[in-house]
Amino acid sequence: MIYVNLYMVFEMTLNRLRLKWKIFAYLFGFCALLLVILWLFQTVFLDDIYKYFRTQELKQAIAIVEDEIDNPDLNAVLLRIQEERDVIVSPTRDFTPPQRPRGGGGDPSGSRGAPPLDTITEVREIERQNGQIVSLTFFALIAPVNATVATLRYQLYIISGVMLLLAVILAILIAKHISRPIEDINCGAQALAKGDYSTRFTGSGFSEIKELSETLNTTAVELGMVEALRRELLANVSHDLRTPLSLIYSYAEMMNDFPGEITPEQTQVIMDETLRLTTLVNDVLDISKLENDFEALNCSIYNITHSVLFTSERMGELLKKEGFIINFLHDGDIYVNADEAKIERVFYNLLINAVNYSGDNRVIAITQAVSGKHVRINVSDSGDGIAESELPFIWARYYKSGKAHKRAVTGTGLGLSIVKKIMEQHGGAYGVTSEIGKGSTFWFELDLA
Repeated sequence: MIYVNLYMVFEMTLNRLRLKWKIFAYLFGFCALLLVILWLFQTVFLDDIYKYFRTQELKQAIAIVEDEIDNPDLNAVLLRIQEERDVIVSPTRDFTPPQRPRGGGGDPSGSRGAPPLDTITEVREIERQNGQIVSLTFFALIAPVNATVATLRYQLYIISGVMLLLAVILAILIAKHISRPIEDINCGAQALAKGDYSTRFTGSGFSEIKELSETLNTTAVELGMVEALRRELLANVSHDLRTPLSLIYSYAEMMNDFPGEITPEQTQVIMDETLRLTTLVNDVLDISKLENDFEALNCSIYNITHSVLFTSERMGELLKKEGFIINFLHDGDIYVNADEAKIERVFYNLLINAVNYSGDNRVIAITQAVSGKHVRINVSDSGDGIAESELPFIWARYYKSGKAHKRAVTGTGLGLSIVKKIMEQHGGAYGVTSEIGKGSTFWFELDLA
């Protein structure tokens, strides 16, 4: 339980560290672990490892003797084993354990009566081809390793100091190299979170950091555009709401003050301005419903030619006094399987857009064309056209072209965004072709029923 608590405390402390020091702690800890393992193997386990390898050499010597037992030059084989593997082989009856010298000088006589050296001894009885049994004693001398351990310990002191110093330097360099771009991105992200959408990220060093920087740069640009569009929307909606409300209030006040002088023109102004307000509110509600998938498609097979013709004729009559001419060219009735109300909204929005940006001749051409299994509805105006740089943004919410309308209209910039959402729901294609000075053609396609 104590160890678990200590581990939890360690984890909590490590999680609070900055990335640079966390990387440093991991690298330094790894180097320290390697040093501990090296110390264990070179000091604590050195004697056991040495005995293990001497045992293996003894077994190998036994295997060689068993293979060469009938070799006439067996003595030469035994001598080679003694020289190469430091393993002595002698008949068991003549075996005398080697004595540990009592003092220096190496006098052979000085070994009499001394305690035997540490050895690994094994007796084997080996049968020759003639049936004779030979008993041999194999022993491998185990030399004292105390002096070796002391030497290694002093070497380890030096190696450990050098390794720890290098580990600290390397850990600091790597930690800084890895953490610096992440810290820079973190500072930029904090600025971005505070609303500074001009922040740009310049990550380097790793491909993941570069990809993250590019993603955040794209995010900053998109957020900046959204913020600009939001401000423009507030300005547009505020202006568009203020104007009809002011007119409605003014005419209502006039009618209240002079009830006997009410004219149809005054009531018509109130109705027109109320309709403008309704259109604004409906646009905002429609885009909200479409984006949140609150409205499911109610598809059915219907005559799209008749629907387009009816809307075109109705709009033509309403705009006839303003000099607009709306022409619809088609070769015959076409049926599609779609949500009729939503597709009518698509065509109506494109038609209103063409009216708003039409040229001085105020001619709007609508064509119906069948290609394969699709029908395309084109709505063309003769206005100034759209700059190529603006084309990617015209389908965005709240976007309104910087060009002045050719007529006094009200719009929230949601019309084309509604077109986009409805066509995406139907899985149909849509688009625009435009050239400066030659007008624009908006179109959408649906599958034939």
